[in-house]
Amino acid sequence: MRIICLSLLLVFAAALSHAQKAVSLFNGKNLEGWTNNGTEKWYVDHGELVCESGPNKQYGYLSTNKNYKNFILTLKFKQESNGNSGVFFRSSIEGVKISGWQVEVAPANLHTGGIYESYGRGWLIQPDSVHEKYLKEGEWNTMKIRVVNDSVTTWLNGHQMITLKDEKIGQGQGFIALQIHDGGGIKVRWKELKIVELP
Repeated sequence: MRIICLSLLLVFAAALSHAQKAVSLFNGKNLEGWTNNGTEKWYVDHGELVCESGPNKQYGYLSTNKNYKNFILTLKFKQESNGNSGVFFRSSIEGVKISGWQVEVAPANLHTGGIYESYGRGWLIQPDSVHEKYLKEGEWNTMKIRVVNDSVTTWLNGHQMITLKDEKIGQGQGFIALQIHDGGGIKVRWKELKIVELP
């Protein structure tokens, strides 16, 4: 009996270790593993992923080919020009109409780290105004997003921005996507996109 329990414990530990291994979503060379939705520009420059407004100045999304349910995602972004962008999770898309939830990436005082539901309820939560100071415009920022069942927590440069429990999010399924906002004049760089899948 003890041998069986020990074996089960070792199997569980191995599975947990495997599940918690960080995987890179971006290889630094090309867009392998991603799908470009829309006509805006997504390309690799000096090992960094760049999104930039195209001539149509519309919304654009770069989505993972794989769906992710529960995870911890870390990434770095730098807003070179009007950094209105975002990170979607548990999302789906038709053309450039996306359904899901966005962790906002935006210029100063426009709620980076907050959660917005596209084509739905709109803003679900915005960071307290005192947290807006943690965004470093024109510099590299580190974002961390933890999504587990109906709970979402975001951090910016090591500071917790929001935590939210939402039944609808808990029921959601789909991919992760980076967004470029419409309106033109936008350019954002991304790097070190790593994900840890959770049970």
